[in-house]
Parts: sequence; C-alpha cells; structure tokens
Amino acid sequence: MEGAIMKRPLQGVVVQGAVGGVLAGSIVALWFFVVDLLAGQPFHAPAALAAALFHQEAAQATVRLIASYTVLHFGAFALLGVAMAWAIAPLEAPPRTLLGVVFGFLVLDVVFYVALLLTGARLLDVLPWQHVLGANLVAGVALMAFLHRVQHDARPLGPVALRTHPLLWRGLITGLIGAAAVAVWFFALDLVAGHLFRTPGALGSTLFLGVTGPAQVQVSLGTVAGYTVVHLAAFAVAGVVLVAVAEQVERVPALLLVITLALIILEAVVVTTMALGAEWVLGSVGWWSIGVGNLLAVCGMGWHVWSTHPVLRERLRHGPVEVRV
Repeated sequence: MEGAIMKRPLQGVVVQGAVGGVLAGSIVALWFFVVDLLAGQPFHAPAALAAALFHQEAAQATVRLIASYTVLHFGAFALLGVAMAWAIAPLEAPPRTLLGVVFGFLVLDVVFYVALLLTGARLLDVLPWQHVLGANLVAGVALMAFLHRVQHDARPLGPVALRTHPLLWRGLITGLIGAAAVAVWFFALDLVAGHLFRTPGALGSTLFLGVTGPAQVQVSLGTVAGYTVVHLAAFAVAGVVLVAVAEQVERVPALLLVITLALIILEAVVVTTMALGAEWVLGSVGWWSIGVGNLLAVCGMGWHVWSTHPVLRERLRHGPVEVRV
C-alpha cells in the first residue's frame, strides 16, 4: 500500500483532499443557506447546529458561536476529504460518481449524526433529515468530481461513464421509461382528483414516516422527493434486469417461457408485499390504477427493449421457441 501511495506524493494527496473537502463543505453550507433564505430564517441551520454542539439555546447563538461552528464544519470536511483522497490513492482507481454517493450517504451522514448524538440533541429537531441527506450526497459527488479533475484522469465521470457499460446504460434508460410512465399516470390521477402529488406523498409517508392511515399523510418535499428517488432506483434495477433477460433470451430462446413465468411470479410477490405493508395506500389509489400503471410501465419498457434488440425480434418473429420441460 505504501508503494502505491508513493506513486502520488503524499503532500499532493493531502492538499487535493483538503481542497476537495472544503469544496464539499461549501456546497453543504450553500445548500442550507438557500434553504434558510427561502424559509425566511437566514443562518438558522448553523445557529441550530452551533447551539446543539455547544449546548446553547438556538435563540442565543451569537455571531462568534456561529463562526466557531463554521470553522469546525470546514475543518471536518477538510479532514474527510483528505481521508477519502488517501483511501482511494492506493487503489489506483479513478474517483467515481458511485463512490461519491457512497461517501456522501454513509461517511458524511454517519459523522453528522454521531456528532449530534454525542451532544444529546434530538436529531430531527435540529435539521430535516432529507436536507441533510440531499446536501451530503451532492457534496460527496462534488468531492469525487474534484478529485477526478485534479488527477487529470481522461476517463469519463458520471452518467457518461455508463456508456462504457452498454448493459447498464440500456437498462437504466429502459427503467427510466417505465418510471416515467407510472409517474405521469399517477400525476394525472392526482391532478384530476384535485390532490397534486397525493400518491407519492402517501407512499413516501408510509416508507419514511411509518404512517398507518390517510389522515397522517404528509405531502411535502421530503416525502415526495424521497419516494421519487426510491421509485427511480427500483425501476432502474428493473430495467437492467429486463435488458439482461432480453439479451439472455437472444442467446438461448428456449429460456423465454421460464423467464416469463419467473417475472409473473416476481410481480405477484411485489404486489402482495405492497398490499401487506400498506394496504390502505393501495386502497386509496385503487387497485385498477395500480394495474394500469404497471401495464403502462411494462408496455413502455417492453417497447424500448424490442426496438433496441433486433436479434431478439428476429428470433421471436421467424423462429419458433422450443421449450423443454
């Protein structure tokens, strides 16, 4: 490991990591500055955090107290940036967006919440979790992008890098088509009913807040955006699986029946799980709407796979599929 690190001067790793960490810290600070400004409470976030860390009342947070917290904030991010730069140096691997997401989701959130736990403060009374998560994810990705740039790596970073992995790229596009079809369908239903974003708000409230009835539903940025992320991620995985299955059928057409049965069983399991976990949500939007939404998603994703896999079309159009049982 030491030999690998020596390929990049330790001083350079430290400087790059520290600068990247400060950049990430600036993004988090800017995020909460904008949030506080829109809420009509400038500097509420640093004041609340300073009060929690230094055991003061938020209303008594002075400029000196906020400045002290700001120094700690950027110092912590600089150390985290150095740690990340040092950790990836011996791997001889370029910083990737996925690493930034993992870094933002795990490391920054763990450090943030551990620091608050040590103060005895109630976490959700200090800052909304959705803003903490969102700011940290953006900061983590920005840190990776910075390290990628200063290392002068010619390989692509971010979504463009997926083009080097055709299966993932085609799968994500397929999944996004399905996700968009379902989202547009339920948006139209909510619009007609006069309750914009009611469905994602209800599902997000169930998933993140554990609500058990319609009266407890919170249609807010946190619940809607949080569920939207889960929605997109689930369809992205489904899209990758569907494309992988299609390419497998291209090679072995006899698997078509087995795979079709497996997908039907999987769909039944997913719907049953949803029904057991939040029956009132499905009841409020209607089983028929769930069925139509799934049908639209399957048709959209199937059309995309069909149009982008000419070999599959030829095999299914002109060659009978033989299945041995």
